[in-house]
Amino acid sequence: MNCEPAAIRVRWLGRVPYEPTWRAMQQFTDSRDATTQDELWLLEHEPVYTLGMNADAAHVLSSADIPVLRIDRGGQVTYHGPGQLVVYPLIDLRRARLGVRDLISALESTVIDLAARYGIHAECRARAPGVYVAGAKLASVGLRVRRGGSYHGLALNVHMNLAPFAGINPCGFAGLEMTQLAALGGPAEVLQAGQEFATLFTSRLAQH
Repeated sequence: MNCEPAAIRVRWLGRVPYEPTWRAMQQFTDSRDATTQDELWLLEHEPVYTLGMNADAAHVLSSADIPVLRIDRGGQVTYHGPGQLVVYPLIDLRRARLGVRDLISALESTVIDLAARYGIHAECRARAPGVYVAGAKLASVGLRVRRGGSYHGLALNVHMNLAPFAGINPCGFAGLEMTQLAALGGPAEVLQAGQEFATLFTSRLAQH
């Protein structure tokens, strides 16, 4: 049987609610086998706060009318909403010869490369996953691996209302400032950012 990976399938899902999409990722991961093609889901979510498996609920300061979900990824609390590009890499890590740290690095590096296209200097931080610009957080990362397959992924702020981040300690850091591509001279359209991200990310994986 040929178990070599085919080219990753990129899917644009549009604006979708969080929980059904999360359940679909779980189902995809649990039902995949050695011949299942890897997929990259690009989308926006309706407003929601999500808490990682071991996240401290005290980091939700004021949820107002935004739902709060505890989910099965790593990390603390974050916000998803319209105007944010969410990237879910559904990848057979063993087949792709990727470790979890490799995948996180690929996601972060792709954001850095995308930002650089627009003259934005973005960087990673030691012991604080994600991508930052001048100390403000541009993108957050949180993954889960089950049966050798990855799901959850990355949230990149493109052109959104950042106010809901004030209702939480983003990623567990009190007072952490958030930023977004549009405010830094980058693209304001989520679909455009998603298309560029997908091109850069799939090219990076192909070279791995």
